[in-house]
Amino acid sequence: MAVDLLLGLQWGDEGKGKIVDVLTSSYDIIARFQGGPNAGHTLEFEGNKHVLHTIPSGIFHPNAINIIGNGVVIDPVIFIKEIENLAPYQIDFSEKLLISKKAHIILPTHRLLDAASEASKGKAKIGSTLKGIGPTYMDKTGRNGIRVGDIVATDWEIKYRKLAQKHLEMLKSYGNTLDFDLEEMERSFFESVDQLRSFRLIDSEQYLYEAQKQGKKILAEGAQGSLLDIDFGTYPFVTSSTTTAAGACTGLGVAPNQIKEVFGIFKAYATRVGSGPFPTELFDEYGVTMGRVGNEFGATTGRARRCGWIDLVALKYSIQVNGVTQLMMMKGDVLSGFETIKACVGYKTLEGVKKYLPYDLNAEDIEPVYNTLPGWKEDLTQITSTQEFPKAFQDYILFLETHLETPITIVSVGPDRKQTIFR
Repeated sequence: MAVDLLLGLQWGDEGKGKIVDVLTSSYDIIARFQGGPNAGHTLEFEGNKHVLHTIPSGIFHPNAINIIGNGVVIDPVIFIKEIENLAPYQIDFSEKLLISKKAHIILPTHRLLDAASEASKGKAKIGSTLKGIGPTYMDKTGRNGIRVGDIVATDWEIKYRKLAQKHLEMLKSYGNTLDFDLEEMERSFFESVDQLRSFRLIDSEQYLYEAQKQGKKILAEGAQGSLLDIDFGTYPFVTSSTTTAAGACTGLGVAPNQIKEVFGIFKAYATRVGSGPFPTELFDEYGVTMGRVGNEFGATTGRARRCGWIDLVALKYSIQVNGVTQLMMMKGDVLSGFETIKACVGYKTLEGVKKYLPYDLNAEDIEPVYNTLPGWKEDLTQITSTQEFPKAFQDYILFLETHLETPITIVSVGPDRKQTIFR
């Protein structure tokens, strides 16, 4: 049985959590393959809003197994808080939530290194969420990291002390003094690690292999967005993991030839949190309206998201790199009331108009080339079928489909699970 894959195609915050939640009833297993608690997957249903950071977005479905894969980095403190927040829903985590032994652990000192590194960059800061994600992946690739499987070993604390001491020595090199109480941080950390041990820790690659042999349907869930990929994103303003389709293979141990459908999620416009290039960013009333109507604030950080028109050059690039087979458009309702809507179809540079993403968006003197389309005034949030779409909205969808050469199979017209229309 093949594995389907769902990921974001922009700078994150596309609405992946909602779509995973909507699709979960068709799958037996939801497996998160990368990122850490810098993710914020928001789900809304039955009048309640939930924000998940580490736990896969299928956790509210009673028949789905949720797996935190080896490509994920876990902060035990944040993870246990998530578990506690879900207590009212009486979820049997012993059966429904499995954790890869090969997933890496975020230590308190990783968070300190993250803060010191970001502060040292001054105006050139990347916009880190300061969750310790980058330093944890650095230790992983540097072969110094501590994995979930290590916390049940007899020499666990020796490993911890050795790595934490190394981090404290590294902090001195930044030449700045952070105000922190490591003893207090470690207290909550070790308490959370004790609780983490009670969960079912598995060899996730073997588990998923056996599940495939048994014909189980598996959906791999990504975090962040393709334009934040460590290799193919807008470097260096990117995250520390592989957010593209290849990350599902390395982050879960799934063979490339087992990937079938690749669902790509995008907003009807574009947003970005933190620093980095954003060619279609708006600084006028249109951008302000998008942010206000779309409630564009980071689910993890609370920071206001920068808003702009949809960038089809970047979006087409993401579709290409990921091999997307189906598109899912989010937040079409946010654009209601705009007289006209623009879509970037090229970049005007000193070398002429480019229709592809250049090596470095920061270095390019870029001016977006726009197509202008008529807007719509109708409220979309109560629509339940494609037959009710205003003509201008339907035309916008068809324009995107034609330009992106990929079918849009789902359109979201609101944050709730029910505000999802299949085409």
